[in-house]
Amino acid sequence: MVGLTGVGGGSLMTPILVLIFGQSPAVAVGTDLVFSATTKIAATASFGYSRRIDWRIVGRLALGSIPGAAAIICWFWMTRHTPGVIEHAIARALAVILAIAAVAMLLQYPLRRVGLRFTSVWLERAERFTLPLTVVTGLLLGVAVTLTSVGAGALGVVALLALYPLRLTGDRLVATDIAHAVPVTAIAGATHAMLGHVDLHVLAFLLAGSIPGVLMASRATVRLPAPLTNTLVAIMLAFVSKRMLFGN
Repeated sequence: MVGLTGVGGGSLMTPILVLIFGQSPAVAVGTDLVFSATTKIAATASFGYSRRIDWRIVGRLALGSIPGAAAIICWFWMTRHTPGVIEHAIARALAVILAIAAVAMLLQYPLRRVGLRFTSVWLERAERFTLPLTVVTGLLLGVAVTLTSVGAGALGVVALLALYPLRLTGDRLVATDIAHAVPVTAIAGATHAMLGHVDLHVLAFLLAGSIPGVLMASRATVRLPAPLTNTLVAIMLAFVSKRMLFGN
């Protein structure tokens, strides 16, 4: 899923760890962040070899995402002696961000059309606004990913489609989004590991399957129709969000 669409790391794995495997929200987020970072390093190496990453956009996103991640890390560290507060905040934030991600995926192509129309009419002004909007998008993604492990794929792909409708298409979109996620998930994952929020046993089994999977997918040329994939993932995220908020 990550190799083909850029989506499926935090948005699917974290709820699976909580709802199916019974992990606590904090441990699920921490384990998934280390899992995502390792998987996306492998995918980035594959995409980078074929020169499909737009490193300029990655840098713009990182200008916002690294400070955003640092802010949440500071909050984690200040509240590390009250784990109940962290657990509650993560559980609620996870449910909300999953719902936002579901809506964003359903609106992915309408947002791209809006971006195309704005870019075609106001080409010079669009570039002027795109830089600060990209940095702000990175900031929001950094906060979301560090707090819930969700956002790097589901929200990142949608945001990049709206901001760069002409510059990023197909595999370049997915490759750029995955490359940006690497430093954020790595920093956040390391912090969660220091706080004891990583299940190494579960992590080892996840990586045994995910690394071969993402390498094969990132090299694949035959894909499911993107609208079908996005709709199915959005429905799943909406269902999981409801379960996280209200239980059964």
